[in-house]
Amino acid sequence: MIEMNLGGLGFDPKNMSPIILLKDEEERNFLPIWIGMFEAAAIAMELQDFKPPRPMTHDLLVKTIETLNGKIKKIIINEIVENTFYAVIEIETPAKKIIKIDSRPSDAVAVSVRVKAPIFVNESVMMKAKMVNAEKDEEETKNFKDFIDDINPEDFQKYIDKH
Repeated sequence: MIEMNLGGLGFDPKNMSPIILLKDEEERNFLPIWIGMFEAAAIAMELQDFKPPRPMTHDLLVKTIETLNGKIKKIIINEIVENTFYAVIEIETPAKKIIKIDSRPSDAVAVSVRVKAPIFVNESVMMKAKMVNAEKDEEETKNFKDFIDDINPEDFQKYIDKH
């Protein structure tokens, strides 16, 4: 497994979807994960140390685990299937038993930032994600090359005449 840090929270400029960027300590591995707007808000509020008057869902989950004397040990992004990431939240019980709770990565990261739990990514997930990103880059490059191959000077003249 590769230990990662939350490197950033922002928006994908292509479609304005929220995105988290995980990176390793050496900044050799990066993993972008697109997330929902509500999860992005939950992460951002914690990063900005904003405390709502009532607990949010992630705060409630953390408080419940702590009230039951459990400890959130780490989160693991453990799978990617058809461009969908999967994660687990590892909780240690008072009896020192490890329980793994299925989670969306965005929810797991929202919990992680609240308790400062480490974030890990399985190496197989990193390899699959790199292949997916390489395929996307290859497809975009091919589309651009096709566009360049098919373009002719008259296309520019039509544009100039309009403006």
